Amino acid sequence: MFTIDTSPHGAWLSRERTPEHTLVAVHGELDIATAPFLRERLHTVLEDPGPLVVLDLSGVTFCDASGLALLVGARRRAQSRGAAVVLAAPRPHLEKMLHVTGLHRAFTIRSTVGGALLSGPSGRSAAA
Repeated sequence: MFTIDTSPHGAWLSRERTPEHTLVAVHGELDIATAPFLRERLHTVLEDPGPLVVLDLSGVTFCDASGLALLVGARRRAQSRGAAVVLAAPRPHLEKMLHVTGLHRAFTIRSTVGGALLSGPSGRSAAA
């Protein structure tokens, strides 16, 4: 299944669900204006996430503290349902924010969506 949801502030996400994974691609700004919309959509997606959730962040153009809180909340929700979460392809500014805040230690981060999809149900690939 593949669907797209767009916020009134221009951010949008697409999602694809297979038995092996849920892939959510986030596009636009993750900020105080878009976080409520995206949080609501992610909560719906994460009701039944499957064993692996990949958040494709390659389309994120800006992220503030609200966006980081959104990612942490998504991780917490997915894990409470037994799913691993992998962040895929964050742009340099977002990757830097994850490191500065220490959140890189809370997430498995892969440089590509393909690499993230190769992660097993634990969120860690055999090589990790």
